[in-house]
Amino acid sequence: MTESVTASGRPRETDQRVAKGARARASIARRAAEVASVEGLTGLSIGRLAADLGLSKSGIATLFGSKESLQLAAVQTARQVFIDEVITPSLSEPAGLPRLRALVERWLGQVAEPAFPGGCFRVATLAEFDSRPGPVRDAIAEDRRDWLTFLVKEIRRAQQQGHLDGRAADAVAFELDAVIAAAHTARQMGDEWGVRTAHAVVTDLLGPDD
Repeated sequence: MTESVTASGRPRETDQRVAKGARARASIARRAAEVASVEGLTGLSIGRLAADLGLSKSGIATLFGSKESLQLAAVQTARQVFIDEVITPSLSEPAGLPRLRALVERWLGQVAEPAFPGGCFRVATLAEFDSRPGPVRDAIAEDRRDWLTFLVKEIRRAQQQGHLDGRAADAVAFELDAVIAAAHTARQMGDEWGVRTAHAVVTDLLGPDD
């Protein structure tokens, strides 16, 4: 067995190519999500991304195959960024109201310091694709549905602890989603009053900190 071969007999060179391809895909998908947050998923082009990243158009086309695949990769990347920056850090808090507050605080934190240059990726792409049937719309809708389902679960746990006045959990989740989406839009429009109002509405929904 030589140093150029792994324990399974597969050449290390092959593994390195796979890893390099995965890194390239991740880098391209992240840039695609950044561009889409400003210009929309329909505005994505292989040529634009190639110029931005200093790559060849044929290389990007080989990795993704189609514009739709690139759009889907951007949606998945934005989803993972939200998980990494909002959901995962909040899971260290106790389930129920403490975790719900942490989720909402980090979610609102994305208003002040958004992960993408165009602000909230979900807000931008929902408006763009709400009337465009197809796999991209399905992926965006699934991401939103998964997030709201998770949020409802945490709201119900908070209610089991005696918080939120026994209101319908799905209604509270819907209101939080709508208000924070409005905050993102206000921030992008330079409407600081709208951002402050959204914060006040969220405080009213969850109640003041103990």
